[in-house]
Amino acid sequence: MSTQVHPSAQIHPTSLVSAEAVLGEGVVIGPFCVIEGPTAIGARTVLRSHVVIGPHTELGEDNVVFPHSSLGLEPQDLKFKGAPTRLRIGHRNTFREGVTVHRGTEAGGALTTVADDNFLMTGAHIAHDCHVGSGNIFANCATLAGHVTVGEKTNIGAFSAVHQFCRVGDHAFMGGFTVATLDVLPFMKTVGARDTKSYGVNTVGLQRKGFGPEVVEGLKKAHRLLFHAGLLREEAMAKVLDELGGIPEVAYLVAFIRESRRGIHRG
Repeated sequence: MSTQVHPSAQIHPTSLVSAEAVLGEGVVIGPFCVIEGPTAIGARTVLRSHVVIGPHTELGEDNVVFPHSSLGLEPQDLKFKGAPTRLRIGHRNTFREGVTVHRGTEAGGALTTVADDNFLMTGAHIAHDCHVGSGNIFANCATLAGHVTVGEKTNIGAFSAVHQFCRVGDHAFMGGFTVATLDVLPFMKTVGARDTKSYGVNTVGLQRKGFGPEVVEGLKKAHRLLFHAGLLREEAMAKVLDELGGIPEVAYLVAFIRESRRGIHRG
């Protein structure tokens, strides 16, 4: 047993624990867990079974992590190249089955934090560079995108999602299936999923992927003709192909609409 493991810690023989891991007093590592290092797990924290703890992760005292959760693995960011970014978790948090919390990214401050006394239900997700305060409840499959800040004692309803870079104020209540694309006011009830619509061309995304201005402007014009020119669908598609059909991306857009069987989201 490594000198970094407290003598009272219990490690099931089916689990793999890095020699770089530091385990505090009374830590319990259940069956089939994987602890990558360097990692520190505080006193009396329990990993029930089938838990993965990534490197550069710190867990405080008295946390409970249920099966098939993973804490501190690499962020879901295509720019991430393996930097030793960190996840820091406080005390007395509960992570139910299938919860995921990711480490930070270099561009986002290299750190994700979760404070104390939080309860994350099955399937909840906290993405890279988020900062979560204390006493919050995340219902099933509640999701934070990257760079979200959550205050204290909030309630984030089941299947809700918070867009990147948004804030959720102290004591905010988000009803189930709520989509927050702006800051969520403290002390208030914020409820409602957006009506799913097409809001036009993803200009910035396409530019980042290398699409030229002719393509982007052609798609914008096609979108206006298809959905905002008052034309019938077939008439609009014919006009788009007549004026812009030489742009392959526009031709594909029209073909996609024409081949749709279930219908499309539109503005």
